[in-house]
Amino acid sequence: MRLLTILQVAMAILLLQATGAFSAPLEVLIEERARQSYGAELHEAGQFAITVKDPPVEDVVMLADFWMDPVTGQFLTNAVFPDGDVRRLSGLALITLPVPVPVRRIMPGEIVTEADLDVADMPLGRVGSFAVTDRAAIVGMEVRRMLSPGRPVQVQSVIEPRVIERGDRVEIRFTDGALSLTAPGRALADAHRGQDVRIVNLVSNKPVNGIAAAEGIVEIVR
Repeated sequence: MRLLTILQVAMAILLLQATGAFSAPLEVLIEERARQSYGAELHEAGQFAITVKDPPVEDVVMLADFWMDPVTGQFLTNAVFPDGDVRRLSGLALITLPVPVPVRRIMPGEIVTEADLDVADMPLGRVGSFAVTDRAAIVGMEVRRMLSPGRPVQVQSVIEPRVIERGDRVEIRFTDGALSLTAPGRALADAHRGQDVRIVNLVSNKPVNGIAAAEGIVEIVR
């Protein structure tokens, strides 16, 4: 055992005797050190799933040393027990995220509902940087690419639902400063909320471009 480790163990035992401090569950101490290893890179919703090889039954006083690979979650530590015994322990401290996943196959064109989703704790490596982790960001969205049950939903797989379809009669709202006018129109294409759409002003019979604001409403702002 290295000199530094011996000193750390001796100090831990003296502190335990002097203060009457209690030992703590091994998983708690490992999570504390694992969080320090990840630092600012730790996802705010991240939770640790800790597995220890040949875990001891009793609690420990401290971890004299702790080495960890944040990429794989593998760790190695020297655990100090109340009787002064020091044991080398290893295992995994994986970050998991609560991720909304479909409970059924959802096809393109369908609107996602609350009943279509469940939450699964997944290792961070399986989630990916383009997965949607906020349930509210999926509910009410229209599916662009088929969503598979039990798999994270990718950002590009859903879109704001269509609020206008080609041929629909729409209300055109024109705003220019304090001036506000409305006119009837007809859509020349489908459009999702917030998307540009070409329409015909039925009063002037001229085509204009606007933004699909809501179902049956197109806004033109200048």
